[in-house]
Amino acid sequence: MRPIHTLVWHCSATPEGKHFDAKDIDRWHKERGWAGIGYHAVVLLDGTVQPGRPIEKVGAHVAGHNTGSIGYSYIGGVSANGKTPKDTRTPAQKATMKRLTIEAIKKFALKRVAGHNEYASKACPSFDIRNDELGNLEGFKAGRR
Repeated sequence: MRPIHTLVWHCSATPEGKHFDAKDIDRWHKERGWAGIGYHAVVLLDGTVQPGRPIEKVGAHVAGHNTGSIGYSYIGGVSANGKTPKDTRTPAQKATMKRLTIEAIKKFALKRVAGHNEYASKACPSFDIRNDELGNLEGFKAGRR
């Protein structure tokens, strides 16, 4: 298993409430010329988790920061107009994202939980991890351990 020290959260940048899944993202990423889905897991609107790229393989989700990291994405992140960034996470997504983050912290002894927007001038994941429960879980603070 490769060393993993960081979890980076993303959004699919899809309109609020519209169903998409890991197969859609895989197709989109292949259309961009990539080998396939760059994320290791995708959280659907109902909180279901779909696998993406195998965790043993380096992701393709944060330019220059894929080694040593895992990338998870939730479906949504854009308002219904399809243009405006918005935190569209459903209660089910929030619960699953919290569970996945806690599991990753424990399994990999993570040093950092971050949002894609901390590495690039993008809205993704359409909220600030540092001011969210995901970055402030009991016993863990985003950016430091």
